[in-house]
Amino acid sequence: MDMTRKQAFMERWEKYFPGAEWPIAFYYTNDAGRAEMVERPDGHRCFIAQLAAVRHGRPLCFGVDSVTCPGGRRYLGFSQALAPNFEYFLSHGIPGELEGERYKKSPELVREFLENSPPFTAPAEYIVFKRWDLLGPEDEPEVAVFFATADVLAGLFTLANFDEPGLDAVRTPFGAGCGSIVQHPYSEKDRERPRAVIGLFDVSARPWMQKDLLSFAVPMVKFDRMIADMDESFLITPSWELVRKRIEGD
Repeated sequence: MDMTRKQAFMERWEKYFPGAEWPIAFYYTNDAGRAEMVERPDGHRCFIAQLAAVRHGRPLCFGVDSVTCPGGRRYLGFSQALAPNFEYFLSHGIPGELEGERYKKSPELVREFLENSPPFTAPAEYIVFKRWDLLGPEDEPEVAVFFATADVLAGLFTLANFDEPGLDAVRTPFGAGCGSIVQHPYSEKDRERPRAVIGLFDVSARPWMQKDLLSFAVPMVKFDRMIADMDESFLITPSWELVRKRIEGD
């Protein structure tokens, strides 16, 4: 990573979002030595819970055996498998056999949802997560992920729209929390105009996240433009100063 780019963001983040949590970044690699390898957890563990250590400054590397949640494996691209009767699991279940999560009204809607959600295949064996301030020259981040309060999210959302002519510079796709952090923003990076993704609305993942935080994930090609725009955007106005002071006081 270009250390000048890293430092430029850090200085602006502290200036305009004082005290707000550093983002984390991830990239795929075939080099397992880029961070500590996550060992296979005992039993089921939500991938969102596993990211807590990264947010606290512990770089981690995940492979297919590091994630026991089937959804986590799917949205990280390590598996395309779905659980048996998944369309019933995500909807109303099967009486006496399978409890449903009731996130979709019917199995038919789940099937249609899946048709519009093609499986994602990881481009390498591992995925590395590091907090922004710990990224080194050897790292090649592909997506930056923020865990943001409403005020911070408002700033990021508005900044993402600053250089865009349309209405959809940011999207909020339905799906698992790990999908909104990994698959969806990663899939945006090769678009002509990559979009950021707001997520962590997944009710199953919410217990592993602070009650007042959502995620904002943005491909680096888009994030680089956001960094470059900070000093000429709304962030220098009296309107943002009112919000900035509230962020600083949290």
